[in-house]
Formats: sequence, C-alpha cells, structure tokens
Amino acid sequence: MLDYCEGVMRKNFEAELKGFNAERDHVHLLVHYPPKVSVSRLVNSLKGVSARRLCYEFTGRVNRAIMHGHFCSPSYFAASCGGVPLSIIRQYIEQQQCPA
Repeated sequence: MLDYCEGVMRKNFEAELKGFNAERDHVHLLVHYPPKVSVSRLVNSLKGVSARRLCYEFTGRVNRAIMHGHFCSPSYFAASCGGVPLSIIRQYIEQQQCPA
C-alpha cells in the first residue's frame, strides 16, 4: 500500500517528491515545490488524491472508521529545511520505522 501511495504522490502533482517513508499512521515526505504553490494547497492535494486512490485501489483493506469516516486526519506538519543539507533530511526520512 505504501509503494502505491508513493507512486501516486510522485506522479500527480506540480511538485517533486525527493524523499518518502512512512510509519504506521503517517508519512514523511521531502518535497520540492514551486513558490507559487502554498503549503496548505500542496498538502491538501497530496492527501486528497492519494486518499481517494488508496481507498479505491485497496477497498476492504482501508478502515475508514479510524478517522471518523475519513482516510486522513485534517492535520499535518510542515517545516522548511533551508540551509540544512538535503542529505541530512533524506537520512532522517529513511530512518523512520516502516510498518512490517
């Protein structure tokens, strides 16, 4: 399911996915996107399209009751990483615990 999610996020947006990893209940993304796109619009687009595609592709495996009928929580955390080498951010993302 995570591989599918990553593929959806890599293909469908005017942003470049530089890093992807996930834990049991959330994903970590490193995204390069144009300054004309607001963070909230980017996140809403990433979450909306990926949630719809995952629910369609994995009907029966997705428990929509977890978030009161929604696949994704409405919240997110975003931080800029200006000045930090991308290798450090990639290392952080790669070290996250993927679910078994």
